[in-house]
Amino acid sequence: MGRPSGDFTNPSTFILLGIPGLEKAHVWISIPFCAMYAIAVLGNFTILFIVMIEKSLHGPMYYFLCMLAVTDLVLSTSILPKMLSIFWFNSREINFSACLTQMYFIHCFSGMESGIFLAMALDRYVAICDPLRHSTILTNSVVCKIGLAVVLRGSILVLPFPFLVRRWPYCRTNIIPHSFCEHMAVVKLACSDIRVSSYYSLSVAFCLISLDVFFITVSYIQILRAIFSLRRRDARLKTFGTCGSHLCVILAFYIPILFSFLTHRFGQNVALHFHVLMANAYLLVPPMINPIIYGVRTKQIRDKLLRLFTDKGT
Repeated sequence: MGRPSGDFTNPSTFILLGIPGLEKAHVWISIPFCAMYAIAVLGNFTILFIVMIEKSLHGPMYYFLCMLAVTDLVLSTSILPKMLSIFWFNSREINFSACLTQMYFIHCFSGMESGIFLAMALDRYVAICDPLRHSTILTNSVVCKIGLAVVLRGSILVLPFPFLVRRWPYCRTNIIPHSFCEHMAVVKLACSDIRVSSYYSLSVAFCLISLDVFFITVSYIQILRAIFSLRRRDARLKTFGTCGSHLCVILAFYIPILFSFLTHRFGQNVALHFHVLMANAYLLVPPMINPIIYGVRTKQIRDKLLRLFTDKGT
């Protein structure tokens, strides 16, 4: 379990509790978590493989889909191996530097995922609202620039997190009541004024999440207006079905992340195990459902996958 430490300003290790209050159920909880991770790895690698071998899929939407797949693989892999070692072997210690590295990857790639959702919403907006100019607006060079901007934004804005955490003295305890090194969960262990970290994480959340959600909402409002202006009912239903599935993926990412963010600051009455489970949800559920929804709902990917299996069968 680890013990509270007396006087240490820079602990060599932290102790992760897993899901506080549900320790007896850790082995059972690991089963759905393992299944989600296996589906995420299989699904996202399948998306990457199909887009790589199928030249007809070398376009903006599928490039963004590949970026999303890589991001999902990194996000889920950054937490699950350590989480399973806690659940299965009670291996709760994590090196201080490893904790900061995990923290950086989690928040950096969460920010990237949000940016990719915005890029995909932009792609859908152009494809539906201005289809004739789609290929001239979203050229390969523009897609590369958008991808680079998403990566740089996530990498640079989150970079101060581990440096700020390393600055604070830790003199009360090194026990983190969480299953991974979430930024605010670690910062709250410091025994000094942590307002700089708190305010900076608020500003990053505003820059990354709030602005992305705002622009995604605006783009989908325009998309819905374009859908309802279509004369043919079957065309409306088909386009609305595709956009509806995309919105489900987006909501599955943003709702748990918003809940986790608000609970750290205002949710003192929320049960800790529920908060930790919701934090795990935004890192494990989207990587699992993204390849399923985008793979099943995207005709070109679905057809290519079926061809691969039927060719192998014959």
